[in-house]
Amino acid sequence: MVRFLIIDAVAGLVVLALWYAAFLRYNRRKGLAVLQWVQTACSGRARVLSARWTGSTSLLADLRFPPHIFEHARVIVHLLPRPVPVNWALSRWRKERETLSFEADLDTAPRFHLEVHNYRWSGHHGKNAAAAKNWMVSRPGPIVLTSRSQWEKDLNPVINALLASREKNFATVSFSPQSPHFRATLDIDSLSDHPADAGFFKTLRELAAGSSTSRQ
Repeated sequence: MVRFLIIDAVAGLVVLALWYAAFLRYNRRKGLAVLQWVQTACSGRARVLSARWTGSTSLLADLRFPPHIFEHARVIVHLLPRPVPVNWALSRWRKERETLSFEADLDTAPRFHLEVHNYRWSGHHGKNAAAAKNWMVSRPGPIVLTSRSQWEKDLNPVINALLASREKNFATVSFSPQSPHFRATLDIDSLSDHPADAGFFKTLRELAAGSSTSRQ
């Protein structure tokens, strides 16, 4: 009996070890692929100085841009904890997302704190209800919900830049007087819908320019 228990325990450890090794390799390959996407999107404008893993889920890479664009820039790739089955199951239950974050300092620090979350709602109706009624469909423009009791004029250029941005898939965009001054995060799943072209870099510049305009 004891012998069979030992065999089962050893077999379980072997399975866990193989699981960990396989999904660690998967995460490493996926993280490097995302970093390659960023490097291609910023081709000719930024250079990857270094890249390092912090555990099995986060890849940090430092970028160097020409002067007066971004300072102390880096990207953070956050992946699901696949190598550990329990942690992976919890992350799936919590509906956590894999994200790519870009953060950097600007030439002049913003004079305000701002964090924008991009939410989307959609409604659906049944086929029978649609056939029974004449539906009037309206497509409203962007709606801004704010927690500020008083709206500062300095924020208008930033909000306008966000609304006019080519890239609509950023989950969060934030500005802060402290370093890093600028941070933008998007879901990795959305990268498959966008080629690694200059649009990503242009969007980052547009958003940062909105902060610069607000200081004038």
